[in-house]
Amino acid sequence: MISILIVDDHPVVRDGLRGMFSADDRFTVLGEAGNGTEAVIAAQRWRPDVVLMDLRMPTTDGVTAIKELAKLGVPARILVLTTYDTDRDVLPAIEAGATGYLLKDAPREELFRAVEAAAQGQSILSPAVASRLMRQMQQPETAPLSHREREVLELIASGLTNQEAAKRLFISEATVKTHLLHLYAKLGVNDRAAAVAAGFSRGYLTTPDEQ
Repeated sequence: MISILIVDDHPVVRDGLRGMFSADDRFTVLGEAGNGTEAVIAAQRWRPDVVLMDLRMPTTDGVTAIKELAKLGVPARILVLTTYDTDRDVLPAIEAGATGYLLKDAPREELFRAVEAAAQGQSILSPAVASRLMRQMQQPETAPLSHREREVLELIASGLTNQEAAKRLFISEATVKTHLLHLYAKLGVNDRAAAVAAGFSRGYLTTPDEQ
């Protein structure tokens, strides 16, 4: 049996998922949570095999919860189940450590297969999400970096943290993180080191000798 924790801020959605999985003897539902904070507490308490994680929730969102679970070393696989497939939702969730990403209109058997695959550590993406990520890989730089994105890139290249960069630019740390996600997508990378390397190779960054 695969044990599941259901995380969604809508009780009706949680009830529907609980009923669906409880009716199948391949799964057991350990509990539910209505936001990311509750999800972290519940996952630590029950240690499920798979967490079905919504993204846009009050108090604490799904991406924040995914990051916190990874930081705490909770071994559960995270399968995002959401209504949204935009870049602002998909990329942060995958980068935070989600094992899979499905949309809520997925057929029942597709969801069951995804949970089974996630429990085994396999990555599962809905066709829409897979197509979006594939396009980004094939065309990593769809637009040049904005002036602010270049400033952020230059600061992280000089070794500043997000917090330090935010202070230098007089913006919030959350805004720095947003600019980082945007430049990651444009450069076709997923971490700071790769962004800096891509910045040098594409001429956004220069060595002191070149200045």
